[in-house]
Amino acid sequence: QVQLVESGGGLVQPGGSLRLSCAASGSISSINAMHWYRQAPGKERDIVAAISWSGGNTYYADSVKGRFTISRDNAKGTVYLQMNSLKPEDTAVYFCYAVTRTGYGYWGQGTQVTVSS
Repeated sequence: QVQLVESGGGLVQPGGSLRLSCAASGSISSINAMHWYRQAPGKERDIVAAISWSGGNTYYADSVKGRFTISRDNAKGTVYLQMNSLKPEDTAVYFCYAVTRTGYGYWGQGTQVTVSS
């Protein structure tokens, strides 16, 4: 099993930056990829970015390309989401999601990001 704990959310003004962290524990060696999802009130949970645990291949949703950067620190078992040029429409609860090599998925508890002046 994999346990995930997100941190780094908060209130930021439009144009500002935040860095989210997701610390994994447990069977870290079983992780194949890590994802960030977000869910705004009344909307579905959508993928924001993803990174492979070994090769570092990345994926970004069109809405965040050029503004967000996903990275990982395998030694610390942590994945990051650097968010720049934040917009009010980025306001959501951000979730970390780990997928293992056997296809199991694990969610973190989420961290709130609010972009408002």
